[in-house]
Amino acid sequence: MNTSFLKSRQAKYSTFATTYILVVLAALAAINFLANRYNKSFDATANKRYSLSDQTIKLANNLKQDVTISYFDQTTAFPRAKDLLDRYSNLSPKLKVNYFDPFKKPQLAKQYGITQTGAIIITSGDKREEARALSEEEITSALIRLQKTGVKTICFSAGAGEHSLEDSTQSAYSSWKQLIEKNNYKTDAVNLIEKPDVPAACSVLIIGGPRVDYPAPVVAALKKYVEGGGRALFLTDPPIKTAKDSVADNQGLADLLKSWGVTLNKDLVLDTSGVGGLYGMGPEVALATRYESHPIVREMRRTASAFPLVRSLEAAPGANTSVEKLISTSDNSIAATNLNLTTGSLQMPKGDTKSFTVAAAGSYRTGQQKDGNNVEGRFVVVGSSDFTANYALAFGGNRDLSLNIINWLSSDEDLISIRPKDPEDRRIQLTGGQMMLVRTVSQFVIPLIIIALGLMVWWRRR
Repeated sequence: MNTSFLKSRQAKYSTFATTYILVVLAALAAINFLANRYNKSFDATANKRYSLSDQTIKLANNLKQDVTISYFDQTTAFPRAKDLLDRYSNLSPKLKVNYFDPFKKPQLAKQYGITQTGAIIITSGDKREEARALSEEEITSALIRLQKTGVKTICFSAGAGEHSLEDSTQSAYSSWKQLIEKNNYKTDAVNLIEKPDVPAACSVLIIGGPRVDYPAPVVAALKKYVEGGGRALFLTDPPIKTAKDSVADNQGLADLLKSWGVTLNKDLVLDTSGVGGLYGMGPEVALATRYESHPIVREMRRTASAFPLVRSLEAAPGANTSVEKLISTSDNSIAATNLNLTTGSLQMPKGDTKSFTVAAAGSYRTGQQKDGNNVEGRFVVVGSSDFTANYALAFGGNRDLSLNIINWLSSDEDLISIRPKDPEDRRIQLTGGQMMLVRTVSQFVIPLIIIALGLMVWWRRR
């Protein structure tokens, strides 16, 4: 027997086996490294409950400095936090997440000033912010505050029947005010009737649906503000007249907007599709589904917005302005022009349906320069002041649209995006009768069917 041949063959097999094992180990190591470095997952839930929002992803991708998220809680609570926080660390190599048990590391907890479990501290360099809850909305808001320098003030006009900032009624702006403040802005109310001059501290001025005419000095103040480089959002309503209430034509304000290239039509856009009925809305709430390419609405093509009691408008460039359409209603819309309802009720007009423009954005060329850059005024006009009211803000894209407008007006274009939404409540609500039916079917009907099928099989095989 040739022993040298066997040894040679054994050595060859040993070499192949060793090489094979090394290749497999190298492949496993590479896969493990890539899996840890590029952790990917697929969210199959209907409301994308386990996916971070476009705004969070955008913030993470635009980080200029390293950011550390430190979570302080008992070790047994770490898995609950990891479900969310690890998704942040997977977005960018500049985002790092640490988990600390304050009972095991009391000195570190004292250094961070931790007084309770569940604290989330976000740091970057010498800057620090705290998220108030373990939710994407709170953590992303803290990230925004961390990245921004200074606080901008959003001013709301008052004195002419505009929407209230403080009331909790359906028509008030209290929810919108809270939302704006969560996104690192301050809010304030300015009475232009008492003093027709926009304060210099206002980064953006919001005209929130005046019910009465603005006097000439107020219109002049608005003109001076925007044409001097100011930023303003005009939320205007159809001039509807009823026996109990009415909205003034506000012709002076309408003439000012027309001089900038936005013409307000004296009509009320109605939706004839009946789709609004699925959401408990009538035809007086127009659904907007057509978005243009402007930065405000560029990322909103996947959702609809609702505009209660909205008027249509026309947008065209002016002598010193550039104006673009933002949003248009669906083709199932029609405009009612008889808005004097003091002696009757609103009637659905006859004629063909079409799409109507309900929002536009424009820039005013001031001809001035600051720090080598051209100074421009910015303005947005929307034909409804109710689309940001408490009862309508949560519908579809209304929340994102309202904040995107403010971001663009305040030159915070990097914040324009689709924001975190509250997890959808998908629990089934059953009445007493429905619960009894489910109980009867599960406890009696289904077991009896199974017993009957068993008896049939036994009888056939007997």
